[in-house]
Amino acid sequence: MDTVLLIKAAIMGIVEGLTEFLPISSTGHLILAGSLLGGFEDARGKVFDIAIQTGAILAVVIVYWQRLRETAAGLGNDARARRFVLNVLIGFLPAVVLGLLFGKVIKEHLFTPIVVASTFIIGGVIILWAERRPQSAVRIQDVDQMSPMDALKVGFVQCLAMVPGTSRSGATIIGGMLLGLSRKAATDFSFFLAIPTLIGAGLYSLYKERSVLSTGDIPLFAVGLLFSFISAWICVRWLLRYIASHSFVPFAWYRIAFGIVVLVTAFTGVVTWAD
Repeated sequence: MDTVLLIKAAIMGIVEGLTEFLPISSTGHLILAGSLLGGFEDARGKVFDIAIQTGAILAVVIVYWQRLRETAAGLGNDARARRFVLNVLIGFLPAVVLGLLFGKVIKEHLFTPIVVASTFIIGGVIILWAERRPQSAVRIQDVDQMSPMDALKVGFVQCLAMVPGTSRSGATIIGGMLLGLSRKAATDFSFFLAIPTLIGAGLYSLYKERSVLSTGDIPLFAVGLLFSFISAWICVRWLLRYIASHSFVPFAWYRIAFGIVVLVTAFTGVVTWAD
């Protein structure tokens, strides 16, 4: 396989891993990076973008391995473990239903740099608004305090991330905070919810688009997965330390600034962003 294409796959993997769990939209960054690098705009490229999320999810599984192992071991006799799994499944359900109903239409019409840039800016403004809410609004400090209704609400908020540039983690974390979760609880639940959501999306995409793939694509996907895993592992560990004493305001300003840069360069012709 072309060495240059493998290098591009590694870059895309790094972009995925660094942005998947930050409130800045991995899909949006992958669309923009793919547009600049070239070679990822076709159907295979869209499958690649979704498939390499599996590497990022593996990083979450490793970081939260103890909690996941304890939950699996306690399903037979631990009410807390069963409630936790039920909440994750309930939160996952809206993405399944709405994804099947509207996923194809959204991919055909909204996966463009201009849409991504616009949602970057809108999402940044929403984060600034959420971070200014009074601390007294927090009613859930830990994911184990969540009710099924809390999980369902976060699940519906997660569906906003079907629009590229919105950010799945941003929607679930900021949405969770607006629904009364602490920053730590919202971040933890976002990570746990990502496991079935992204694995499910990846497997479904691989199955649905299997006709455009071949065994020759294995090195490309393997490189993307590897670099996605490494960068996501570093990012998740850093983010969990960061949220202990910092807000998401810097990410909001990053989104707004980056979105403005993309819009300005697109409309002035400085950069030709491919749709």
